[in-house]
Amino acid sequence: MNIAAYSMRNKTTSWLILLVLLIGGAMALQGLGRLEDPEFTLKQALVITSYPGASAQQVEEEVTHRLESAIQELEYVRHITSISKPGLSQITVEMRDIYRKEPLKQIWDELRRKVNDSQSRLPPGAGTPRVMDDFADVYGVLLAFSGEGFSAKALHDHARLVQRELVTIDGVAKATISGVQQEQVVVEVSRARLANLGISPQRIHNLLASQNTVSNAGRVQLDADAVRFATSGEFSSVEALQGLLISNPGARQQLYLGDVASIYRAPNPIPDHLLRFNQDPALWLGVSFSSGVNVVAVGERISARLAELEYATPLGLQLDIIYNQPEAVKTSVDGFLINLAQAVVIVIVALLLTMGMRSGFIIGFVLLVTVLGTFIFMAMFGITLHRVSLGALIIALGMLVDNAIVICDGILVGLQRGKKKLDAAVDVVQQNMWPLLGATVIAIIAFAPIGLSADATGEFAGSMFWVLLISLLLSWFTALTLVPFLADKLLKPTLNPSATDDAYRGVVYSVYRGMLKVCLRFRVLTMVAMAVLLIASVFAFGQVKQSFFPAANTPIYYVEVWYPQGTDIRATADDIAAAEAYLVQHAEVDSVATTIGQGALRFTLTYVVEKAYENYAQLIVQGRSMDSLRSLMHDTQDYFAQAHPQARIKLRRMEIGPPTTAKIEARFSGPEPQVLRELAHQAKAILAADPGVVNIMDDWRERAKVLQPQFNELAARRVGISKADVDELLLANFIGKNVGVYRDGTDLLPIVVRAPLEERVDLDNWQDLQIYSLVFDRYIPLAQVVHDMPLAWEDSLIKRRDRRRTLTVMADPNLFGEETAAVVQARVQPLIEAIELPSGYSLSWGGESEASSNAQAALFTSLPLAYLGMFIITALLFSSARKAAVIWTTVPLSVIGVSFGLLLTGQPFSFMALLGLISLTGMLIKNGVVLLEQVQIEEDSGKAASDALFDAAVSRVRPVSMAAVTTILGMIPLLFDEFFAAMAVTIMFGLGFATLLTLLVIPVTYSLVFHRRVG
Repeated sequence: MNIAAYSMRNKTTSWLILLVLLIGGAMALQGLGRLEDPEFTLKQALVITSYPGASAQQVEEEVTHRLESAIQELEYVRHITSISKPGLSQITVEMRDIYRKEPLKQIWDELRRKVNDSQSRLPPGAGTPRVMDDFADVYGVLLAFSGEGFSAKALHDHARLVQRELVTIDGVAKATISGVQQEQVVVEVSRARLANLGISPQRIHNLLASQNTVSNAGRVQLDADAVRFATSGEFSSVEALQGLLISNPGARQQLYLGDVASIYRAPNPIPDHLLRFNQDPALWLGVSFSSGVNVVAVGERISARLAELEYATPLGLQLDIIYNQPEAVKTSVDGFLINLAQAVVIVIVALLLTMGMRSGFIIGFVLLVTVLGTFIFMAMFGITLHRVSLGALIIALGMLVDNAIVICDGILVGLQRGKKKLDAAVDVVQQNMWPLLGATVIAIIAFAPIGLSADATGEFAGSMFWVLLISLLLSWFTALTLVPFLADKLLKPTLNPSATDDAYRGVVYSVYRGMLKVCLRFRVLTMVAMAVLLIASVFAFGQVKQSFFPAANTPIYYVEVWYPQGTDIRATADDIAAAEAYLVQHAEVDSVATTIGQGALRFTLTYVVEKAYENYAQLIVQGRSMDSLRSLMHDTQDYFAQAHPQARIKLRRMEIGPPTTAKIEARFSGPEPQVLRELAHQAKAILAADPGVVNIMDDWRERAKVLQPQFNELAARRVGISKADVDELLLANFIGKNVGVYRDGTDLLPIVVRAPLEERVDLDNWQDLQIYSLVFDRYIPLAQVVHDMPLAWEDSLIKRRDRRRTLTVMADPNLFGEETAAVVQARVQPLIEAIELPSGYSLSWGGESEASSNAQAALFTSLPLAYLGMFIITALLFSSARKAAVIWTTVPLSVIGVSFGLLLTGQPFSFMALLGLISLTGMLIKNGVVLLEQVQIEEDSGKAASDALFDAAVSRVRPVSMAAVTTILGMIPLLFDEFFAAMAVTIMFGLGFATLLTLLVIPVTYSLVFHRRVG
């Protein structure tokens, strides 16, 4: 039985299908997970290894090189980048894009095993390598704890309380506290005092280390009981350390540690990470969500729990929100749902105005049912609501009505020719069912390169393909079932039926007939005109701006501040405080969150987390509105230029697509650091000469100062002092030496012995420092074993990429200019590539250019296969390769509308525009299939070949033009979204012009190929 006849005769089944899709879809919509952006796996892990006392070159050669060699053996690795600096190796391991979330778990385990196996090859003194595979976690809620007068410990205690409560919430994966200052027990001992008393520092170190050690004393049996020995003597309080007996064995006078030392608890004076919020010292708490949850609902539970904890919040301690992803998701998803509703209304109104009230209502209602039904299958397949999936639905709207328009139009024409409803529905479904399925599959395959792309961008935008696949297949099913069913209910038979083509009368049809006759009469001239337009559009396309992804429309921007290499983190914190004060007082600023020493917790997917640098600070500035954001960023740039000329700053908007450190990156690779710096200097000079380039710097930064005590080995041997003894003296005197552990409940605090402040700050009299000689059993001046301490310069950062030293020159286009990174790079790239490279050195390009090329390469890898599949299906539908070729002639011509559309609107040709251009192919082929299938039907009815072509073209005017109009109108809401605007323009202008191609060029091409001349 014909499916149309079944749906019209079995009304209960049809009502059931309709209600299930309608009500079930509404219910599924409420239960779908909601995110701001698609879930995306950052395929990176960090391997961090300490090597205290080593220079950057020693770290590189003895630690980084060995670990990189082992890691490179993993077959999954895409890139290995590393930073070697004094005392620390940081290796970033990036896996290939083909690996997604589940396989990565096993890959990280293999990485750990490989690193652990390499530990035995590391030099003595190197720490145990730590593999951090949670480096890519996203903390969607970022909270700040601050308060005037509150100590770091008080803030930490309250943050831990909140942390314990939040991790118990359903939907929360974990909560992490950032910016905790390591508290320590400080023992300040004057070496001059010890020298007078004849007590060696090593004795104090040994006593502090052994006195508080947990050791096993065993047990004894007393009657039937097993009783454990627990020897007293552990320090019960910091004050108890003062009573530690330190006098030498046999000494008459008993000396206690409190007699020669000042003992107290304090944070580490040289922090590795400082955080502030609105100028106040702060701790940040990041909350990450479980996979697939409704972020909005989890956010409401978090807010409720925080409200419950207000009773436990000390008076004056403030809890502020730096970033609230649930609120952003709610705003984003609600906005998209409104856009979707607007698009549906626009399409329905267009249908009502052009197709008539009843037929327009049928198509519009089926569209609504199809959209809601799509939500059911999205819930079944675990597809969440986010920017990409909802955008895909809006893109699909126009195509969703295509099938319904063809079926409804066919029924209308049948009724106008006197057929009964059942016969008209059966005939049109019988004629179009398989061609429409083929055309729908072709439209789906056009989006397949997006879903099948192995690149990170394919993972990000892949849900677009799956949503379109579900919705388009569902639209084919509803067109064959629900349209005939509703037509039976709502359409009325024509009172004066006619068997002629009078059904296609009116001004539109008359104008079209005239245009088609002219084009068919002057076929060659028509094709020549199309060729001229195509050539013109290619030249016009060269004037279109190129970009990768646009910035986000969130009123947040980042100020990245780099001080000269070697700047102490405390100096960085002091200087950036003035900038915080300026921004906090600015009328357009809502809040300023500051991270010093490294980047913040990754609170959005596209946030670039900077590694640890003492000379680095970042201000996360929340503006009051998008309208004032540009002027606020202008003010910020002007302020830093005047008030902080020594710092290099970079302003960065929040990104939507895959992030890059800089928009333009030139990588120089080679063995010698000095040669790399010279090449970089030439590249930076070229960039500086271009007025459109800003933020010029390189990632090796400046060379840093280093003090080099000149160790007199001969003199040192005489007094029994080694180089290690000298290093230990300098460490203990100026920073402090970790000699033991103090236990305070769950906290283990290091015990640090150091010199008093007056001895630490005076470097001029370093010769008078006292070092203990075991040979003489007394202290001697340091000058006896160190004859000089000159100041020199060193490379304090050595960066490598894929095991080669690589220095990257970075720059950006002017944030306030009109030029994109692609335009600027096209101008400077030939000049930089003209730099003469010595043998063994190479130049490669990174930044937005590399990211865009990688994304397009991954996309185009599957594109030929998709196009081949589309062509084969087209040829099989007609059992003719020539007919398929006729339809495909419209594909390159669609560039005409795209080029002029992007130029007129000023939109760049971004990656999303590229996706729109690819998807346009499916829309064009679908329309062409509908037209040529009608030609076949007309010829099979006995008409002359020329008449069949002409009549078929006329009969397809309404379905083809209405499909285009509804798609174009449905795109209007996307014009106001920065992420989809370029794609919307591409589809609107491309499809608008392509509709003329379908209705005029395809008949002309068909008549040329098959020699059909219309008289």
